Amino acid sequence: MKIKMDEVSSIIKDRIRGYDPAISSREVGTIISVGDGIAHVYGLGGVMSGELLECPSGLHAIAMNLEEDVVGIAVMGDDSLLKEGDEIRSTGRIASVPVGEGLLGRVVDAVGNPIDEVDRKISGSMRPVELKAPGISERAPVEEPLITGIKAIDALTPIGRGQRELIIGDRQTGKTAIAVDAIINQAKTGVRCIYVAIGQKLSTVAMVVDKLKAHGAMDNTTVVVASAADPAPLQYLAPYSAATMGEYYRDNGMHALIVYDDLSKHAVAYRQMALLLRRPPGREAYPGDIFYLHSRLLERSAKLCDRLGGGSLTALPIVETKNGDISAYIPTNVISITDGQIYLESDLFNAGIRPAVNPGLSVSRVGGAAQLSAMKEVSGTLRIDLAKYREMASFAQFGAELDDATMRQITRGERLVCVLKQDQYRPMPVHSQVLQIYAGIEGALDDIDTKDLESYLKSLGHFEADSAPSFAKKIDSGEKLSKADKLEMSEMIATTKRQFVPDFVGAKAKNAITEGA
Repeated sequence: MKIKMDEVSSIIKDRIRGYDPAISSREVGTIISVGDGIAHVYGLGGVMSGELLECPSGLHAIAMNLEEDVVGIAVMGDDSLLKEGDEIRSTGRIASVPVGEGLLGRVVDAVGNPIDEVDRKISGSMRPVELKAPGISERAPVEEPLITGIKAIDALTPIGRGQRELIIGDRQTGKTAIAVDAIINQAKTGVRCIYVAIGQKLSTVAMVVDKLKAHGAMDNTTVVVASAADPAPLQYLAPYSAATMGEYYRDNGMHALIVYDDLSKHAVAYRQMALLLRRPPGREAYPGDIFYLHSRLLERSAKLCDRLGGGSLTALPIVETKNGDISAYIPTNVISITDGQIYLESDLFNAGIRPAVNPGLSVSRVGGAAQLSAMKEVSGTLRIDLAKYREMASFAQFGAELDDATMRQITRGERLVCVLKQDQYRPMPVHSQVLQIYAGIEGALDDIDTKDLESYLKSLGHFEADSAPSFAKKIDSGEKLSKADKLEMSEMIATTKRQFVPDFVGAKAKNAITEGA
């Protein structure tokens, strides 16, 4: 076959005319110092704040400080793999994490890499770690309840979808227990859950994961871990990555619950980073933007308007206090950002009152608008009754003679405190909560010994489940209590007492019931 030179020439010319050279440029810098998860890099003149950077050994980093000649970067991994003189390359991308339904049931690290033993890869799109919170016009009022299944919270400090409710208290007072119970209660509600463990031992996180699996809640939950063994940059990044994962559900018309456990350790990790980055220290050596650290995180929790799908992201941040000091720097910062707080008191916890919720210092600023009508009605005087009881009980400690009215108040308060006690990992449906609180408020439990009250309440729950399914459905639907409903509750309480008088009611109550019969 003869090849004509003019044809070859035309082909070459066409190829030359159609050639489009892909020119790519990448910023390259050199490490001049590295240690404790922070590196200082000379160069990278065009890098963006928050940009993802490529390091040797497969590590990644995030640009934090942009100075004239030097860039301070946070290394997302083991910085011992880096040394002076190593090259750092820019990527042109802001740090991102995977999002989507594929994360449900998985345990991931602060950058979204799976660390569980599941062989399945995580599928989904990528979203930036740092996103702007929704504006006022994009939000809707908090009007839909998020039921935790905990009587002391659903009655006294109700939480609405899109709210930010702080859980605060000393170490070992049950803060994580409340958050885990709230997650367990969402197993059948369709609310996706994200649990963020910041600065905790891996054994503690493993125990939480096991409990979620045992109660069927892990399939609906993503656990994000930045353990105490991880460097400070990963502990700093973990809650922002988790918020991005939760925003996926919020922005797609679904509902999500996120637990930050805890923001005290998050603030300490950020302080360590800031000092190593040579940012000027302020009060307690925290940098000046420590308030902005948490405000821009918690503001991302919101209830979106119907125009944007009506999804929500509810936040339960946890903050640890020292010796009950809620006026410390980080606690007051987070209290001022959130929509209320659940304060757990060490003295109550040690006295066996669990959850150890202090009704005097606990408040929900917006959740009352989302509280179910039946619960709002029966618990209306609960806080006042508990406050009166605590005042009377402290007065009675001096051994003074008390009149009948005061004794009745103390007796009623003791029963109400017992009603609000609840075992861990046993969230309760709303209709059962309403029935028990109604029994306590109306004085139907005053003649039952406190040591027998727990057994009686269990029997009341069994009786209600067997005999009043329509009542349960009505309460859970949010309908108001009618006179007929109150009469039905009174009959259930009285019937249960008659059936279990030999075991649970004192001699005085036996005589009263016998005389009435």
